[in-house]
Amino acid sequence: MGEAVALPTSAFDYVLPPGRIARYPEARRDHSRLLVLDRCAGAVRHGRFSDLADLVLPGDALILNETRVRPARLVGRKPTGAPGEVLLLRPASESDGEAADTWVALVRPGGKLKPGRTLDVADDLSIEVIDGTGDGGRVVRLRSPLPIDEALRKHGHVPLPPYLGREDEPLDRERYQTVYAETPGSVAAPTAGLHFTKELLARLESGGVRVGRLALHVGVGTFRPVEEEDPERHAMHAERYEIPADTAGLVSRTRAGGGSVWAVGTTTVRALETAADASGRLSRLSGTTDLFIRPGHDFRAVDRLITNFHLPRSTLLMLVAAFGGHRAVMVAYAEAIERGYRFYSYGDAMAVV
Repeated sequence: MGEAVALPTSAFDYVLPPGRIARYPEARRDHSRLLVLDRCAGAVRHGRFSDLADLVLPGDALILNETRVRPARLVGRKPTGAPGEVLLLRPASESDGEAADTWVALVRPGGKLKPGRTLDVADDLSIEVIDGTGDGGRVVRLRSPLPIDEALRKHGHVPLPPYLGREDEPLDRERYQTVYAETPGSVAAPTAGLHFTKELLARLESGGVRVGRLALHVGVGTFRPVEEEDPERHAMHAERYEIPADTAGLVSRTRAGGGSVWAVGTTTVRALETAADASGRLSRLSGTTDLFIRPGHDFRAVDRLITNFHLPRSTLLMLVAAFGGHRAVMVAYAEAIERGYRFYSYGDAMAVV
């Protein structure tokens, strides 16, 4: 439902009072508020996330991103005693998985943590910077007597979004993770899924909703705003995804049977739309995607969207505007601000139907 006219980045700007940023999650996941936008009528109504059981109909499919956030932020000290940080992005060799000791990472301070430098995280974990990546990143080697995944669980921090303005706390280990997270690989949570409880998912399935899963591993680029006024000039970050064959079959059967495919989150949308061919069949089931969805995109696989409220001038907001219509989405955001909705990762939710 995107507009045919190309829109500048400033068309996706809005002013959010600082107090509207949710710095902590609701006490109960599905008690978050839910704004429902009817994109055809342009009408908005308000409820709770648990109301989703009345929106998703029997025969519909709910597609979840089951990626799991790594405790990827490591904080330590250089031999001089000066502090430093490393954010692990991905294993240098994907075949090594979570057991890898060599990773592609971001470091801080970048000017000081050059190849050859080390960072001591704990008595049983240190990091050696062994190379640069050419784009400001680093290749690092983790040294520990423990298995690497165990060392990360023990010493790694949850890489919270910077706009939360706080350090991670014990509650974030659970709450900055969906209840269905399975496959490690993300440096940020697919936040639309944070509102689901196991009970709500069971209620949906018992009501005839079919649930499918995929994995798209969220990269650090999700936090980067669009700096160019012409979005065409923005370099979209690439993210790895994998869609099981049974999920692809579920999407096809649902649409053929007249049901709706509900994508939980912008990450799920990007994976499904990347995989979809011109007929809507999911044919490219794994790989990387740098698909930049903005108004004008022809949606082939997604009929309904569940999402959070996103940062201004972000690729995520542009995707939502492409799906719901730019004017309707921006009006809905203005109403959400007026009514006191909580924004961003730990904030409230929006369903575009």
